[in-house]
Amino acid sequence: MRHNKSFNHLGRTSSHRKAMLSNMASSLILHKSINTTLAKAKALRPYVEKLITKAKEDNMHNRRIVFSYLQSKYSTKEIFGVVAEKVATRPGGYTRILKTGNRLGDNAEMCMMELVDFNEFYQKETTKKTTAKRTRRSTAAPKAKDAPIAETKVEETTTEETASED
Repeated sequence: MRHNKSFNHLGRTSSHRKAMLSNMASSLILHKSINTTLAKAKALRPYVEKLITKAKEDNMHNRRIVFSYLQSKYSTKEIFGVVAEKVATRPGGYTRILKTGNRLGDNAEMCMMELVDFNEFYQKETTKKTTAKRTRRSTAAPKAKDAPIAETKVEETTTEETASED
């Protein structure tokens, strides 16, 4: 039974698990996406999202807390600089887990974990399209391109024909 088991131990000791999550979080912040197993990604998600929430408010206390978890000054600088700037308006959900299939060796479920705001494929285009000004046209005269081309025969009356009729 699974009574009162709040998180996945991932088959590791406490110190190994903390070190692994710290390294994975640091790699995710520096590279913006990582490939890992699904179980590790699910364990990493709350770990990283709490750190990013702390990084949204830049003060010395939060910097020290984040550094104590990451143990890397480069990833701490990156999370408080680039990452916090991009997720400033987002209320949560900073990471995305995309399943990529099973690993060949042991058939473990693999996935790609990424920071949501750093994927170019899923972001909406922010460039506004300019629309041309349109002029008002009357309904009686359709546009030349839209109107069907009708061939009409024009009877030419020459001066000779008119002279012979008289």
